[in-house]
Amino acid sequence: MSDQNRFIKFNTFQQLHRQSSTFVLPNAWDASSARIFQESGFKAIGTTSAGMAISLGYSDGQKLPFVKLTESLKMIVNSVNVPVSADIEAGYGASIEEVVENIRQIILTGVVGINLEDGTGNPEDPIFDVSLQAEKITAIKELSRLLKMPLFINARTDLYWLNIGDPVLRLQSAINRAIAYQKAGADCIFIPGVKNIDTIEKLRQEISSPINLLAGADMPSLKRLSETGIERVSSGSAPFRATITLLRKISEDIINHGNFQLMIDDVITYNDVAELIKPSSDM
Repeated sequence: MSDQNRFIKFNTFQQLHRQSSTFVLPNAWDASSARIFQESGFKAIGTTSAGMAISLGYSDGQKLPFVKLTESLKMIVNSVNVPVSADIEAGYGASIEEVVENIRQIILTGVVGINLEDGTGNPEDPIFDVSLQAEKITAIKELSRLLKMPLFINARTDLYWLNIGDPVLRLQSAINRAIAYQKAGADCIFIPGVKNIDTIEKLRQEISSPINLLAGADMPSLKRLSETGIERVSSGSAPFRATITLLRKISEDIINHGNFQLMIDDVITYNDVAELIKPSSDM
């Protein structure tokens, strides 16, 4: 990808967070799903760590080898013309230096954004210290500046996702982390697991940066989220899980009923599938 295309894609992605209405970021797991999302009209694409890992035979939670992650990201970026933001979980590193070096390689795949979470993956110590996470964000921003390659940082806090801490104090803790991450250089704050509209409205009142929520059951409508001022909603692994669910239903229909209808009715043609693997035009 040329420097010019990178800047154009970064600016496009950044502007999506400055609209008057909430935009939905679909999360792809491979080149074909990314291409489908683009052809359906989405203006940017994220990735799902769970979908990418599981589709390649690994568990979620940084179990997908880093080299396979970067290879997959390159294929996704090269398959579409729209901006791509990568879910890199906690950065695949134990130290700030390791995380920054990994981000260097992630940037070179052509993505213009990342999700960086503060969950550790360790149930006994489930979340990184806020100051350490803020240092990571600052270091990543500095790397982006030195490389002259803009990178949109979506800083994720897992307090609600993992139900960490006293529920009474959780909202203020999330706000405190959001403010710290924004000051460190984060462009957007991702708070998966929040569904209650009163909580969402309080977050909006206290956090000045763009806010990203995770789509799911019992979430307010996109119209309500737009009225509240939420900039972004991510699909997460739901499209991948929905696809796997359909595959299971097809299998059960064949095995239990000898019926192929789910598999053949109103499906994309072979030729159309072949078109999905063609590289994007801006390579």
